[in-house]
Amino acid sequence: MTHTTRDKQKLLVRVRRLRGQIDAIERALDDKAECEQVLHQIAGARGAMAGLMAQVVEDHVRTHLVDTASHPGALNGAAVDQLLEVVRSYLK
Repeated sequence: MTHTTRDKQKLLVRVRRLRGQIDAIERALDDKAECEQVLHQIAGARGAMAGLMAQVVEDHVRTHLVDTASHPGALNGAAVDQLLEVVRSYLK
């Protein structure tokens, strides 16, 4: 079983929240909202997308790349945490 199947509900919650943010941007544009309001909504949606990406990347790394039960020579936990911290900071 892949992590996207195992964590399906958690990921779908993020996607639905993101869809709501995109819908809010569309409504703001339709309602001729101020630029500042639209920019804040776009920034929020971008952050939500980055959070979704970070979650899937982290789960992928932990499940497929560094599972020591399946791959005894995998990276150690500290190295994994360092790698994922870099990825998270890049995606912010």
